[in-house]
Amino acid sequence: MQQEKNPEYRPVVFRDRGAGYAFLTRSTATSDQTIAWDDGETYPVVDVEISSESHPFYTGKARTVDSEGRLARFERRYGAGEGQGPGGTG
Repeated sequence: MQQEKNPEYRPVVFRDRGAGYAFLTRSTATSDQTIAWDDGETYPVVDVEISSESHPFYTGKARTVDSEGRLARFERRYGAGEGQGPGGTG
């Protein structure tokens, strides 16, 4: 295996700002931002939108969907198609 062809594998902090959660792991991800970690070292930090602390599958909190379904919204907006035969012809 040629070393110069592989990206650097190093400690990186992934931070979920929405959940106020960060974790240190090893990754090839790069970032210009850094963060001082609990062990006193400085690591690159990558901000993520969703982590295990904020994803509905892991938290058990399902996102609320509006009570009106997609089909009902479509019919309300464009009409239920009354009096029309197949293909939209009457």
